[in-house]
Amino acid sequence: MADAQARDEVVRFTSDLIRIDTTNRGGGDCRERPAAEYAAELLAGAGLEPALLERTPGRTNVVARIEGTDPAADALLVHGHLDVVPAEPADWRVHPFSGEVRDGVVWGRGAVDMKNMDAMILAVVRAWRRLGVRPRRDLVIAFTADEEASAVDGSGFLADRHPGLFEGCTEAIGESGAFTFHDGAGREIYPIAAGERGTAWLKLTARGRAGHGSKVNRENAVTRLADAITRIGEHEWPLRLTPTVRAALTELAALHGIETGLDDADDVDELLKKLGPAAALVEATVRNSANPTMLDAGYKVNVIPGEAVAHVDGRYLPGGEDEFRTTLDELTGPDVDWEFLHREVALQAPVDSPTFAHMRGAVEEFAPEGHVVPYCMSGGTDAKQFSRLGITGYGFAPLRLPQGFDYQALFHGVDERVPVDALHFGVRVLDRFLRTA
Repeated sequence: MADAQARDEVVRFTSDLIRIDTTNRGGGDCRERPAAEYAAELLAGAGLEPALLERTPGRTNVVARIEGTDPAADALLVHGHLDVVPAEPADWRVHPFSGEVRDGVVWGRGAVDMKNMDAMILAVVRAWRRLGVRPRRDLVIAFTADEEASAVDGSGFLADRHPGLFEGCTEAIGESGAFTFHDGAGREIYPIAAGERGTAWLKLTARGRAGHGSKVNRENAVTRLADAITRIGEHEWPLRLTPTVRAALTELAALHGIETGLDDADDVDELLKKLGPAAALVEATVRNSANPTMLDAGYKVNVIPGEAVAHVDGRYLPGGEDEFRTTLDELTGPDVDWEFLHREVALQAPVDSPTFAHMRGAVEEFAPEGHVVPYCMSGGTDAKQFSRLGITGYGFAPLRLPQGFDYQALFHGVDERVPVDALHFGVRVLDRFLRTA
């Protein structure tokens, strides 16, 4: 059903959205409204009635509903964010906000995260209007602000203040799934996200006795903080296999012809070594993690400050938050306090659901040589906020990518880009899934 016009439009829409600079620098420094108005105009041209919603002026979200043919079916949320992370033009081969199409590739910030998916959604919806197609289920289309920061102006605002727009939605699809992963042995793997680690961005504060830098000081806040973040950075977190990660490891082992148990850490670590490049799909999600990322202390070299601060990016698996909290208490010790600066839940979705089977089938129809596997994201998406409404989220933004095209490295990376052929594949797969799911 994704006709030639849809394939042309997905490329144009991706380029157009990239040209609209929606850089999210955090702290509210972003303006998504021009991109939201662009998306809303295209949705209106497809016969829909999009609502533009803001918590903060300029931080605009777009929501529209498509009526399905089966009124008894649960609705499906299809969401994508409009903001992007910063990009320094001097570091790029092609200007990050050019949206240039060169040598069969669309260049620019957001090409994979995730204006490409926004464009696919728009192209599919418009094709349905032209061809008189309706999906089986009601679909709620949401383009959100602020996903690249706290989501308070985006999906968090929508879930808290406009839950009625998502009435009947029990499941959702969003970013980061169904892309081609080349395993180095000629196999094409298509990981579909069925889980996310929880977000735990932390502030650590060490307090001590201020004094002259030339004097002995056993209560030095900087030393106390350094000891704590060293312990955190060097900590070996224990193995924790969630059902999603266990399913991923089981399917990857079978795909590689490896017979193994998953009973203890040694089994899992040995399997990861044997999986080669494919280990990258799961190795970050078999344990909780905590990485020190920022330090702030002192104001003069000969003054010992009374306080020192660090920030830590922590992530925990479903069911792992209590362990995470307890471990941080132990690692920080009595002289360093810690608190959440931003916390969001870990998620898990069933891999044996009819919806997962439909996603698998849609990918395999257009990539019959591909191997679909579930996986858990190491980071997080807007699915966390929408889970407050009881919506189970999957990562499904299909792209067929050539050898040597490192999709995951381009997330937030330099020279972000997406092949035109990958967009054409994505439109066909997304159309097939959304019509029949």
